[in-house]
Amino acid sequence: MAQNNLFNRKNKSQLIQEQLKESFKRKTCSFYRYVKITNPPSLRDSLYKEWLGLKVLGRVYLAKEGINAQISIPEPNWNDLIEKLDSHPEFSKMFIKTAVMEADQSFLKLIVRVKNKIVADGINDETFDSSDVGTYLTAAEFNTAMKEPNAIVVDMRNYYESEVGHFENAICPDVETFKKSLPIVKEQLADKKEHKILLYCTGGIRCEKASAYLKHNNFKDVNQLKGGIIEYSHQIKKNKLDSKFIGKNFVFDSRMGEEISGDTISHCHQCDKSSNHHTNCQNQACHILFIQCKDCEEKYNGCCSVECSEIADLDIEKQKILRKDPVKAAPLKQYQKGVKPRLKDLIREREKALTNRLKKQF
Repeated sequence: MAQNNLFNRKNKSQLIQEQLKESFKRKTCSFYRYVKITNPPSLRDSLYKEWLGLKVLGRVYLAKEGINAQISIPEPNWNDLIEKLDSHPEFSKMFIKTAVMEADQSFLKLIVRVKNKIVADGINDETFDSSDVGTYLTAAEFNTAMKEPNAIVVDMRNYYESEVGHFENAICPDVETFKKSLPIVKEQLADKKEHKILLYCTGGIRCEKASAYLKHNNFKDVNQLKGGIIEYSHQIKKNKLDSKFIGKNFVFDSRMGEEISGDTISHCHQCDKSSNHHTNCQNQACHILFIQCKDCEEKYNGCCSVECSEIADLDIEKQKILRKDPVKAAPLKQYQKGVKPRLKDLIREREKALTNRLKKQF
């Protein structure tokens, strides 16, 4: 690993200022591949050095099962990136999806991490073969397949992703992690093993593993949208197809989402007005992900609650002192039960706790 890299020693504002001074445009893209990687730590070091020289920014996960990358690269260095990827046999002729909507500062630094798996799946079965995947479908083929009477469309993303956009009549599991969705989907479809199963996700990586999982569990006709929602959006525009995806595609970078159909199907978590704008609470000790309309953004200063708004207004040194007590630093987070809790659930839990305290007093 390059020892002289100081990206992680710079704060967010410094990194943003550096990007604002760049004289070139950036291209945001993503790619993945399930492929055997013998020595992920060694490959991580090589990729980091190569991509740092190309001014690549983004988040990359490596594991023995493959690679999962979401990155931003200067447009002049695009061909060099392809050459670098092709120089590694594991990544030759990589299928790369470019962003539907570009935005400034989609990523601020380059992170390349080694993980146990590129997608945490909770599968502990030595007989499971992740390479035995379902049939790939183009956008046109997916649209046609959806019309079949026995077709079942399944969203393999998390609840906060499908909340702002999903395919027509799709089953959207109420989960906050991919590994929780697999057993739930298998159970929901237990008596539908002869049906045509149509899986999709953001870029394809999750539905690819899900398709192999369902085939492993004896589902007969498993299909997946090649390239996910991102590639689907490009294809429907290029080929002038009707979009069967309604709403916005959630993405895991600073953009938080890409408009696909122009429809808003979700609501503000604070006032219930129509909104599809995801944000993180501006109180850094809280940072909960939620949907917030413009009116509530102004009312709560971009925060999830009055308490967090007051904390976010404090001097940074006072905030650091508060963080020594997590309950005081992020009042709602003490009621958190999952990885990505709903704001309304936290508020409900708080109200329940307050009610119980009052009952004990009287």
